[in-house]
Amino acid sequence: MYNRELGKELLRLKRYFPVVVVTGPRQSGKTTLCKMTFPDYGYVNLEDEIVRGELSMLRKEFFLAKGNLIIDEAQNMPEIFSIIQVLVDENPHLRYVITGSNNFSLMQNITQSMAGRAALLTLLPLSFAELTRHDKSVGTDAMMLRGFYPAVLAKKIPIQDAYRQYYNTYLQRDIMQVMNVKNLDEFRRFVVLCASRVGTESNAQAISNEIGVSISTVQSWFNVLEASYISFHIQPFYRNIGKRLVKKPKLYFFDTGLVCYLLGIHNVEQLSVHPLRGQIFENMVVGDMLKSIYNKGQDNNLYFYRDKSQHEIDIVQQDAQYLKAYEIKSAQLIHTDFYKNLNYFRNLFGDDVVSTQVIYTGEEVMPIANNGYVNYMNII
Repeated sequence: MYNRELGKELLRLKRYFPVVVVTGPRQSGKTTLCKMTFPDYGYVNLEDEIVRGELSMLRKEFFLAKGNLIIDEAQNMPEIFSIIQVLVDENPHLRYVITGSNNFSLMQNITQSMAGRAALLTLLPLSFAELTRHDKSVGTDAMMLRGFYPAVLAKKIPIQDAYRQYYNTYLQRDIMQVMNVKNLDEFRRFVVLCASRVGTESNAQAISNEIGVSISTVQSWFNVLEASYISFHIQPFYRNIGKRLVKKPKLYFFDTGLVCYLLGIHNVEQLSVHPLRGQIFENMVVGDMLKSIYNKGQDNNLYFYRDKSQHEIDIVQQDAQYLKAYEIKSAQLIHTDFYKNLNYFRNLFGDDVVSTQVIYTGEEVMPIANNGYVNYMNII
């Protein structure tokens, strides 16, 4: 059983909000987390048609009889949100924890019925910190290949079996619920193309040309992947500095195990020499940064930087006017060239840059003086 960092935020927020909503990809551990955090709460799973039938007949009485309650996959029964709204207004002592894996459907109902009553949290697959508490011996390539879904790791499911079934069951079911995708073969080609482009700018026009579908279709498919917690985008960093910055976001997947499966990578030997290993490593690091942010109940504040002179920073993290800049390299040895863009970025933004770091796969952590500042090379 993995100890999830988001549990602290769950406990904190339930003191202030009658409803706490936990979203995230299927199999990320939402149900387990909620049951472990609130062992005295009742539980219903709205994937179960029998439970939905009971609810449709009893409605308000059903909920009152259950008391404090964990409601799993709530997007399957949108009408319950208005019932819960009435219940928490009439019974301030009641507490509900709602989970869902379809972000589009879930958020639509929450914003309509739960405004001011619900706190929102996101649970992603395991972070480095959560994983290494249990297993400190896993190499970088092995982590990227097997991914971070707790069920896959805890049950030791063969990787190819796990992600084949994940794609064929959860992803295809979600896209059929969110929208009517008429040609699943075209959609699969789209998903594979996305996997081959992790860590690069999201170019709907190029994908449209390659698959032979309209740009609007590609954009709607991107929305499906994001609503199903398969992929996410990092937006470009803007500051009024007289530079013309790129407008396309960068594309990443929430889990590198699925990326490797879609790319046909079956073992660490293949991954270690794969031409996209560096991009997959970058995806893993950026994903872990996002997990750290969400596990604290905070909003995504990650960006990337690139100007018309092709100076690029992999990740810029912004907190008010203060900036942290990160270069992500899959190399095991540090090269002075890794710091060129970081130095450029620091000179450009001056004292607003409070930290610059190179994240790499080497085995040492050492400070390096850089114009009066310190950079740290971090082990992953």
